[in-house]
Amino acid sequence: MDQLQGRHLRVTGQVQGVGFRPFVYNLARRLGLSGQVSNDAGGVRIDLFGAEALLERFERALREEAPPLARIEAIHRAPLSSPLAGDGFRILGSGGGEVAVGVAPDAAVCEDCLAELFDPQDRRYRYPFINCTNCGPRYSLITGLPYDRCRTTMAAFSLCLHCSDEYRTPGDRRFHAQPTACPDCGPQLSLHDEAGQALEVSDPLVEALNRLQAGDILAIKGVGGFHLVCDARNSDAVARLRTRKRRDEKPFAVMGANRASLAEVVTLDAPAIDHLESAVAPIVLCPARPGRALTGVAPGLSRYGVMLPHAPLHYLLFHQAAGQPAGTAWLAEPQALLLVMTSANPSGEPLVTDNQEALIRLQGLVDGFLLHDRDIRIRCDDSVVHAGHRPPALVRRGRGMAPQVIHLGRSGPSTLAVGGLFKNTLCLTKGSRAYVSQHIGDLDNPRNCRALTDTLAHLCELLEIEPERVAMDRHPDFFSSRFAREYAAERRLPLIEVQHHHAHIAAVVAEHRIEAPVLGLALDGLGLGDDGRLWGGELLRVDSRGFKRLGHLSALPLPGGDRAAREPWRIAAGVLHRLGRSREIEARFAERDGAGILTQMLARNLNCPETTSAGRLFDAAAALLGVKEEARFEAQPAMMLEALAEAQGEVSPEPLLIRLTDDGGLDTWGLLARLLELGPERAGYGAALFHDQLVRGLAAWLVRHRRASGLDTLVLGGGCFLNALLSNGLSQHLGQQGLRVLRAEQIPCNDGGLSLGQAWVALNTD
Repeated sequence: MDQLQGRHLRVTGQVQGVGFRPFVYNLARRLGLSGQVSNDAGGVRIDLFGAEALLERFERALREEAPPLARIEAIHRAPLSSPLAGDGFRILGSGGGEVAVGVAPDAAVCEDCLAELFDPQDRRYRYPFINCTNCGPRYSLITGLPYDRCRTTMAAFSLCLHCSDEYRTPGDRRFHAQPTACPDCGPQLSLHDEAGQALEVSDPLVEALNRLQAGDILAIKGVGGFHLVCDARNSDAVARLRTRKRRDEKPFAVMGANRASLAEVVTLDAPAIDHLESAVAPIVLCPARPGRALTGVAPGLSRYGVMLPHAPLHYLLFHQAAGQPAGTAWLAEPQALLLVMTSANPSGEPLVTDNQEALIRLQGLVDGFLLHDRDIRIRCDDSVVHAGHRPPALVRRGRGMAPQVIHLGRSGPSTLAVGGLFKNTLCLTKGSRAYVSQHIGDLDNPRNCRALTDTLAHLCELLEIEPERVAMDRHPDFFSSRFAREYAAERRLPLIEVQHHHAHIAAVVAEHRIEAPVLGLALDGLGLGDDGRLWGGELLRVDSRGFKRLGHLSALPLPGGDRAAREPWRIAAGVLHRLGRSREIEARFAERDGAGILTQMLARNLNCPETTSAGRLFDAAAALLGVKEEARFEAQPAMMLEALAEAQGEVSPEPLLIRLTDDGGLDTWGLLARLLELGPERAGYGAALFHDQLVRGLAAWLVRHRRASGLDTLVLGGGCFLNALLSNGLSQHLGQQGLRVLRAEQIPCNDGGLSLGQAWVALNTD
């Protein structure tokens, strides 16, 4: 008989709120091991006694059979000398200690819960808050760690006897499922009219669907906040939603019951389906099917943002529309209902999460409210993934992904990095872990600024992090920068300023744990450069000591400064001026107020700052081709230009019009002159030509610098790389040249990743 051995295991990572303790309990019992398991702030503690061979089998199974939501970072082992009192295996209550655990994100409802949800004999039949250890809300309702019911917003709901038995039975799927509940003891729905008055209806969900099908717009409370919802096939309802939300042209997301329903309006490939049907259940950007347009949903764009239900409440709306069929077979069949699902907030403000806040802030936007009484502790917008990239690219990190843990490969002082002005996120580091917050938003209004401070306070408390240094963007006028200076000054902490494009490249370096120097190509809207000018098309050499600017795109004038980013026709006018064709400006832009004054400004170089921004280069191309002369939302001209290029397809290569300069830069003026010749009459060809020339020109530029520098690793960063034609095309060209190309995978390449890059730079600053 094998000699009894004792082993202590500490498991770290995303191992709380994911059914890990019952998994350990059942695994130990299956192998005949004795001992105990418990949570504490550092992760999961396991004490085991049994034959050595069985202990080894246990450790292998711990990794290979872990629950679907678990993410094991490490398993640390130590010997145990004496057996515990008693036989068998026990689950103990949670302990304390220093927090060193990943916080489980919210997860879409699982198949087991769906089977119960649509089983008329089940006690949770059609209950909108069904969940178990493998699914349901997590991060959005956690108030503290270790993760127990008493430290969630579900603490307000006392479990009934039946739910309590499930919660305390180790073999049950709901053992220690902290948000578990049923119709007898859990949250409830209520329907309210446009004035916020509660309505007496037999089933709020049934009446809500009736109103949606009648053309109403509703505010519906979900997992991480409210959505504004209407029938996506009702063009009048969509138009009213645009008017009320003051969202003239920005695309809306569309929710369908299943992939078969979405396949009617978009083309779905395997990566897109994998993301749609994952526990994250994000919005996925997919190609729109020709001739299957949903009027007003995504005007002028080639992709729709589509999503599947992630909460039981959403599934029940589609179930009701399908006639309440028993079982889950209907979920494999196409369903006619498609719903617009857009964040419930007045334009530019944070997502609404609180019932009373919704009744006040959303009045006038909606015709009614579908509420529930489970509080949301922290807001989480829907995550967004672009399926046109290989591999798919992350656009926004929110519900289902937040807070993201990035392993840095090195430890350092706890650091707070505050991100930039737009698409803001925060990053907090602890040891070798970096915690990147959910999307906070654009810090150009007071509510989003307050959301930043609230998110920071919540994460610091939740993760027990006390920052020892602070990192910020070098631009002094961002709210995030002002906040960082005040925060550091109050606490007498070191403050590290990080150049914007350095941070873009550093974020990818941090994610991939690169130690060697890299070439970094940063293409974005703009950021303040070290010379006080506006950068945005930069080639950098980046290592742990800092960065060196190797070259940049040719500078474009911005007549009117920031206004030119909203009105790309102004940039096109600047191009005409630089090409010696100023006399054409007034005639070409006769319908634009101030075209004559703009001509004089350019002639006198008044309020015409220059920028090397790749984003403004896209704007110039779109305006010169007549694609879009005034942007209604960020990157709209570039997105419409990409849509036209995709529709046009490949073009026969013209001689390269982009010139490599003697000082290491890239001159794009020849390409702009060619686009001016083509004009609106050949906009489709011009859009495709622009992308082809830009990819080829950038590739030639990078190959030259690769030879000069001897560096074979290239990092791509900045929001322009959300353009799939640019990102995929450039990666393909450079891969053929033998370069190792790295892009953001766990974080967005846009400003949503800046905070991670800032933190990495700060950790490498002595």
